[in-house]
Amino acid sequence: MFSRCGESGPVLTRPEPTAAAEAPPAREVSLPEIHRSVVVPNAGGWLRRLLAFVGPGYLVAVGYMDPGNWATALAGGSAFGYTLLSVALVSSLMAMLLQALCARVGIATGRDLAQLCRERFPRPVNAVLWVLAEVAICATDLAELIGTAIALQLLFGIPLLLGVVLTAADALLILWLQNRGVRWLEALIAGLIFLVFGCFAVQLFMAQPVWSEVFAGYIPSASIVTDQTQLYIAIGILGATVMPHNLYLHTALVQSRAYGLDVPAKREAIRFASVDSTVALCLALTVNSAILITAAAVFHAGGRTEVAEIGEAYELLAPMVGSAAAATLFAVALLFCGLNATVTATIAGQAVMEGFLGLRLPPVLRRLVTRLVAIVPAIIVTWFYGESGTAQLLILSQVILSLQLPFAVVPLMLFASDRARLGALTAPRWQLALGWATTAVVVMLNLKLLWDFALGE
Repeated sequence: MFSRCGESGPVLTRPEPTAAAEAPPAREVSLPEIHRSVVVPNAGGWLRRLLAFVGPGYLVAVGYMDPGNWATALAGGSAFGYTLLSVALVSSLMAMLLQALCARVGIATGRDLAQLCRERFPRPVNAVLWVLAEVAICATDLAELIGTAIALQLLFGIPLLLGVVLTAADALLILWLQNRGVRWLEALIAGLIFLVFGCFAVQLFMAQPVWSEVFAGYIPSASIVTDQTQLYIAIGILGATVMPHNLYLHTALVQSRAYGLDVPAKREAIRFASVDSTVALCLALTVNSAILITAAAVFHAGGRTEVAEIGEAYELLAPMVGSAAAATLFAVALLFCGLNATVTATIAGQAVMEGFLGLRLPPVLRRLVTRLVAIVPAIIVTWFYGESGTAQLLILSQVILSLQLPFAVVPLMLFASDRARLGALTAPRWQLALGWATTAVVVMLNLKLLWDFALGE
């Protein structure tokens, strides 16, 4: 329709933009500092291309082994032995499925979960989802900051409140690492995860659990639903494993890879990103199981069925295992987990704030804002409670996360099921069916908990 004549014949052209029809603004991207910053090679074998996608899964997996997980695993293992291992297993399988769907949605749409919510839902709904996401991040950071501060206190004698403040300095670490490139950040996180794994491998050798009872613990028991105390801790484990902010985080992180934009390239990217997150979450399951198994083998078997405080567990490990190294490894692993988790929670806070609100702030200011949103509640809680009752606070924070889960999982499933938007990249029917079943289980467990609480049972 608009044409000019040239030497090669008529050529279609576009009209120049007028004052009434200006050029549209540049497309908003997730985590702009790292967006499409990792090159995906076109040549070479599949292993080389797979390795280009390895990394985001480990940043996501960190949230599944943070100090909040420690509190719920310690409480569950000391009180009920190996029974709640089945909850850790089922929760991890749920997380693997949901994170695979996160990778699919992020890659297929080129948007993160928070951006999709802002674009697709009415403004009041979007505002509620944003507030709930921020509450989840505050609950996550409360557990991570306090857990890391406890580790600093156990290892170096640093007061708890000062430890919380020192831990907040991770924002500077993130800025430095991201300036070096996202691969540096991923390498640090993965390295610390493997160090944690090594610490617990040694601890399990020292604890000498009864392995036949361990394997039996992975079989679900009806008492988990009928016993309110077990259910409370089980929901805490669920919230600590299938964390709401990790769903927002993964949909943003997968876009750090410069994969092709055609359907075959995106399909391959989805497959490799799913492998990355699944392998990383298997490692997280191993660490979470190790914490619970250690608590069951040492405390429950030793008659100490009410150990929930991390500090108390540290003090009891050495005399009950018969080696001071067990307690030291316990505290070192806690420190590594806490540092890892605070780093990724800060990045998740950035993705949530930018995605829901469309904010674009300088990197330093953005880090300070997202860190302050989470650290202020942690400082207030630490100021009032001090060293007493930290286990109850950590477990409560994980239950809060579980209560927030439906408000992240339901939008994720709606977008993953949107065939009009995803087209050929829509999730398979079996994956969608399992995803919606997971959503129903999460909602029903939360309703059961609220019902019991309302009845005072």
